[in-house]
Amino acid sequence: MVIWRLTLKTKMAVGIALVIIGLLGITLFPLSMMGGYRGGYWSTTFAAKTTTGTQYTSLSPTAISLNQAKSIADHFLDSLNNPDLAIKEIMEFEHNFYIIFYEKSTGVGAFEMLIWKVDPNVSGFGMISYGGSVVGSIIPEIGPNMMWNTKYGGMMGQMGGGMMGGGMMGGQQGRTPTAIMPVNEDEAKKIGQQYLDRYFAGATIEGVKKFYGYYTFDFEKDGKIQGMFSVNGYTGQTWYHGWHGSFIREQEFVAQD
Repeated sequence: MVIWRLTLKTKMAVGIALVIIGLLGITLFPLSMMGGYRGGYWSTTFAAKTTTGTQYTSLSPTAISLNQAKSIADHFLDSLNNPDLAIKEIMEFEHNFYIIFYEKSTGVGAFEMLIWKVDPNVSGFGMISYGGSVVGSIIPEIGPNMMWNTKYGGMMGQMGGGMMGGGMMGGQQGRTPTAIMPVNEDEAKKIGQQYLDRYFAGATIEGVKKFYGYYTFDFEKDGKIQGMFSVNGYTGQTWYHGWHGSFIREQEFVAQD
C-alpha cells in the first residue's frame, strides 16, 4: 500500500498539481456533458436550448444557490435516463458544488460531479483551463473520479467528448468493476487516518463514500469539515482534493422511486 509522501507546506501545491494532471489536454478540447463543446453543458439556463436540442448554455452566474445546483444536477440526471441512479448528496464549497450520484440498487457510489461557482481558468488554479468558462455547468470531477472509477469511467470519458476515453481514463479501466476491493473500507480508513495524521494534524475522518475502484473521505477538525481525499481500493494510494476550497454546507437526499 502506498501513501504519498508530501511535506505539510506543499500539500496545497500538490492538490493543484493533481488538478493539472487530471486536466491535461483540456485546454484544446473543452469538456461537454452532451457531446458538444462550449455551451454543451447542463447549466443554469434550462430554457436556452440550442439547435441540436440537447445542449444548454451557461449564463456564467456570479452566485449559485444550493437549490439551483440541485436543479442543475436533476436535469443532468434526467438526461442519463438511468432509473437506478440518484443524487445522494450535494456539498457546497467555496469554489464549487460537489455532487455524488449513486446506484439505488446497490448503494454504491457511481460517480462524482462538480458545478463550479468560480472560473477555475482564472481563479488561482495555475495552468488549468477548460477552454471556456464552466461556471454554473455540471462536469465530471477531476482526479480519482476520472482516473480510478472502474465502472463509470467509460461514461465519464464519453461526457468529455471521447477525449478522456483512452488516455486519461485508462488508469484502472481494465479492471472488472466491483465494490469489493483488495483494500477494504477499514484498511482504507487506516490509510486515510495515517495520511491525515501526517499532513493535517488533529484532523479525523468524518465520512466515507465507496465507489467502484476507490473510497472518498471527508475529514474534519474541531467539528468542521476541512476537506476531502480519496484512497485507491487496489493500491492504497491517496489523492487529496485540492480544488474545493473552504466547506460551506451540505444536504443529503432520499431517492424517490
